[in-house]
Amino acid sequence: MLTFLGFAMVITFMFLIMTKRLSALIALIIVPILFALFGGFAPKIGPMMLEGITKLAPTGVMLMFAILYFALMIDSGLFDPAVRKILKMVKGDPLKVSVGTAVLALVVSLDGDGATTYMICVAAMLPLYQRIGMSPRIMAGLIILAGGLMIMTPSGGPTWRAARR
Repeated sequence: MLTFLGFAMVITFMFLIMTKRLSALIALIIVPILFALFGGFAPKIGPMMLEGITKLAPTGVMLMFAILYFALMIDSGLFDPAVRKILKMVKGDPLKVSVGTAVLALVVSLDGDGATTYMICVAAMLPLYQRIGMSPRIMAGLIILAGGLMIMTPSGGPTWRAARR
């Protein structure tokens, strides 16, 4: 029953967001509450919410700080000298930039954390992509392909964490 409720909640959530009937924030609040009430968890909703917030708050704060930090560093031009050096090395060749992006993402995603992989790779490579005029979608695709590949390897982060338990 819980499995069915979980899948139904995710499907309902995605349907409401993709059809633009609810914003993501409102759907993230309302849909789990309604499914918890439907599943008979009414007396436990409050403690469950507090437990979830206490577990996720440190990660959320860290991600917010990292996003703001890297955005500030990109806007202030911190990576400009590195971008100029890389551009001299690759001589503006998009293929070399793409290969470099894939290699960087492969190395960074060894820990299995997708958020960290994106933050580091985007902070390092986005100014380069913008300077050359390459589409950031290419970068996003390369990062997700490399991350997905590394997650499935035996030395990938999720497998390593599961083996340690």
